[in-house]
Amino acid sequence: MNHTASRTALLVPLIFGCHAAPSSTAVSSVTVGKPAEDARSDTAQARRVFEANIDAIHKRDRARYLSYYLQTDQLARNGPSGLDLGFADWPARRDSTWPDTLVARDLRLVPVAPGMVYGTYHYRVTQAGATSEGISERVFVRTPAGFKIAVSTAFGLPEGAAPPPVTLLGGTLINPGAAAVSNASIVVRDGRIACAGTRAECVPPPGAERVDVSGKFITPGLIDAHVHYSQTGWVDARPDAVDLRAEHPYDSVIAALQRNPAPFDRAWLCSGVTAVFDVGGFAFTIPMARAHERSLTAPRMAAAGPLLSSRAHWLNLPFLQQFIAMTGDSIVRATVSGLDQMGAGALKVWYLQLPDSLQPQAREMLMAAGDAARRAGLPLIVHATQLPRAKEALTAGARILVHSVDTGQIDDAFITAARRNGTIVIPTLTVREGYADVALGRSPAARYPLECVDAITRSKLERVIPEARRTRLLTVARGGVWDRQRPTMELNLRKLHEAGIPIAMGTDAGNPGTAHGPSVYREMEAMQAAGMTAREVLRSATLIAARAMGRDADIGSLERGKHADLVVFDADPSADIANARRVRMVMRGGALYGRAELLPMAR
Repeated sequence: MNHTASRTALLVPLIFGCHAAPSSTAVSSVTVGKPAEDARSDTAQARRVFEANIDAIHKRDRARYLSYYLQTDQLARNGPSGLDLGFADWPARRDSTWPDTLVARDLRLVPVAPGMVYGTYHYRVTQAGATSEGISERVFVRTPAGFKIAVSTAFGLPEGAAPPPVTLLGGTLINPGAAAVSNASIVVRDGRIACAGTRAECVPPPGAERVDVSGKFITPGLIDAHVHYSQTGWVDARPDAVDLRAEHPYDSVIAALQRNPAPFDRAWLCSGVTAVFDVGGFAFTIPMARAHERSLTAPRMAAAGPLLSSRAHWLNLPFLQQFIAMTGDSIVRATVSGLDQMGAGALKVWYLQLPDSLQPQAREMLMAAGDAARRAGLPLIVHATQLPRAKEALTAGARILVHSVDTGQIDDAFITAARRNGTIVIPTLTVREGYADVALGRSPAARYPLECVDAITRSKLERVIPEARRTRLLTVARGGVWDRQRPTMELNLRKLHEAGIPIAMGTDAGNPGTAHGPSVYREMEAMQAAGMTAREVLRSATLIAARAMGRDADIGSLERGKHADLVVFDADPSADIANARRVRMVMRGGALYGRAELLPMAR
């Protein structure tokens, strides 16, 4: 989020800040000095005007909005064009000057003199995809026509500033591994949890906004531990699945992903996801992760960056690589060193089944990668879906396996090695369902809701590609191998979970048919259907996923000192994980959003 002075000045007219409001009633006619009603009556009248003025903004009713201001050409207002007098030109302005969303919370009024009331509110306004947040002021004066707004200003939060303090009261607090707390209090200050517990333990501090969440359920923000910001959720970023490069040039698709991740950011927050782990992609994802950490309008993000591969893959660009073939020890070690210097959050190895004559060399390179990662202090992440290859990944020191073994049942040796390493497994049970949707011409809307997905991505997800263009993928989908492997994946998930191996929730979002954001619902429901309880799935999607990111010290649970990333649900996701679809509010770094505010903006 950008709260620079220039952004604030640009948005001032939209939130009607930094101007004194003019009206046909002259300044001298203001009745501040006359005998007035008592202060309580003044405040009540001013509040009605305050709320009606904001309501007119929400309804884009310009005439009604202007009616609440003191109409005089003797008072100045400030905007992008400089100082102006009065509002005479406003009725002719286009409706495009309205903000896309305006959230006004914590209205406060104080009588300062008979017939004069001072008020403030905490605003968050979004216009053309840019969001600004701060405090707006009003001065209300009594006139013969009733109370009017004489002055209106706005002050954006400075760069990096935390939102104002807030306390959530009355809901049921659900923390992973802890008993639920009914009628709870969650105090948030400076973007972090100051207290989370009973009302007796967590008393709202003076001056903090209080938000009633009675009857709701509050959990840590959801975390998807397996995503790809170098992919769109459709085939335009995976021409190796269905080649539409003539229609969607691959370099243009990737450039757009690098330039504008905001639609996916919004979809994640809208779905209740406040952190993601990008486990492989183009190098631009590494600085993107740092930018996400500073933003209140994007999920927190860790990124592995370009990944090492046991075979060459053409899904690169001439000037930018995401797959680096492990052709020799020097290439492997130089890649790990470079990623470490760039600030990557992990090392990812794409370790595939190769012909017998090539597998020993690939195994040697995997061991070299594991050694280099240990020396650099980078967690080793391995994609290995065959049991022998997954065992070799554990021998190399894999801390995370990003897919389930799907070719056979795991054995005691696998479990022992995973336990020795402290390995976290991310089963990604449902990613192939997305490929099947594309192959069979189906919308993923039958599996998870799409209302959080932006219009452009949604239109792609619901598009039926001509069958002649998807023949190869269709052959695989109809061949039955995916259907035969799914029970094995579910069985292995149960065996791992029963053995105490930590399981993190991850979707492989970005792959065709697996949308950034709401695909988490389908994955969590599949984990529950495979045998985990709803409470266990919720722990996998919060604290264990945070551990996979290396962030469990500051996210993943609602404890004093941790970042204030949380979700308010209308129903209890620890009773049935399907209730995770019922998001009411999302808090990211102390910024509280209603879900409606996070839905894609109409254009």
